[in-house]
Amino acid sequence: MLTDYIAAAMRHAEYKELPGGEGWYGEIPGFDGVWGNADSREEVERDLREALEGWLVLGLRLGHPIPAIEGVALDFTPAAI
Repeated sequence: MLTDYIAAAMRHAEYKELPGGEGWYGEIPGFDGVWGNADSREEVERDLREALEGWLVLGLRLGHPIPAIEGVALDFTPAAI
């Protein structure tokens, strides 16, 4: 389920080459704070995926709502400590 969610989110990623050869920028609309920046398109995709993974882990741990995407939802209840 998590792999499907990440794949769905990454399909919505938007990338743009920065002016002056400054590299690439990527973000996923609707996922505030999830962005990547790197020298190449391939590297920015990896950076963006890592940012998304960290965002998901933190959001789930803190009990934040995680938006459904392409019909895939992450409905986890944090374990009681």
